[in-house]
Amino acid sequence: MITAAIEPTFTDWRDKARELLRRGVRPEDVCWEDATQGCGLLPENDVSDAVAFVTAEHMRVPPGFLSLASQVCAHTDERRFGVLYRLLHRLTLGGRRHLLSMPSDADTRQCQMWAKAVSREIHHMHAYVRFRLVGVDEETGREQFVAWFEPEFRVVRLAAPFFEKRFAGMDWSILTPDECVSWDGSELLFMPGMRKEDAPAGDAHDDLWRTYYRSVFNPARLKVQTMQSSMPRKYWKNMPETQSISELIASSQSRVTRMLETPERPLKPLPDNAYLRSLRGQASRPGP
Repeated sequence: MITAAIEPTFTDWRDKARELLRRGVRPEDVCWEDATQGCGLLPENDVSDAVAFVTAEHMRVPPGFLSLASQVCAHTDERRFGVLYRLLHRLTLGGRRHLLSMPSDADTRQCQMWAKAVSREIHHMHAYVRFRLVGVDEETGREQFVAWFEPEFRVVRLAAPFFEKRFAGMDWSILTPDECVSWDGSELLFMPGMRKEDAPAGDAHDDLWRTYYRSVFNPARLKVQTMQSSMPRKYWKNMPETQSISELIASSQSRVTRMLETPERPLKPLPDNAYLRSLRGQASRPGP
């Protein structure tokens, strides 16, 4: 039995899986361990005595596998590395390159379920990260922001490119318990996880978030279960605007009643000028 103790990242799994596959090691002969959980103290068996080297031709993976693997590795299920290597072995040395198009296959289905859960968590991170202003760089004049987020899975590396593109004009850091990422305008820097106490407690932007949320909240369309489904409660504690949700829900019925009792406002006359008259004239002309 070979003990493969790795960091719980796609890069480490890929490098170790490539080495094992190159030597033809069977999935049932590998015990995958998370080195960050103290398992790195275990001796890692040498794979030099395994089967002879496999040619690069037999190690080629079908399109889509690496993308799937990167998401599966971001999950936290302790079985993920073993199942993923078994799928890789079957796709390559097993000669079953069609497995990714077979959702009925147990390994494929399990990996796709993990990937779907990770993809959903990436979306949640994109939607629910809230940056707080902590200062301004004196040399560059760039504002500096920090956010705290508690993802269910290890999705920081998968979610970071979105923030790099969206907030390229400011310096920012996203802190999570497992891993942190910072952007300085030129590159992404990944660091070990941190504690929530290291994140800023709040700033003036929190009031802006609360004001915005109150302004777009429509009591007439309130569906609490649907709201909690699209914005799970586990994220509320780190979002400033959610502090107003209980109050808004409690007052929703009275607000709807006031809306129904308020007389309709008279319609404003349409704006009128030469340019708008010319547009209306063009619209009224018959087509060719």
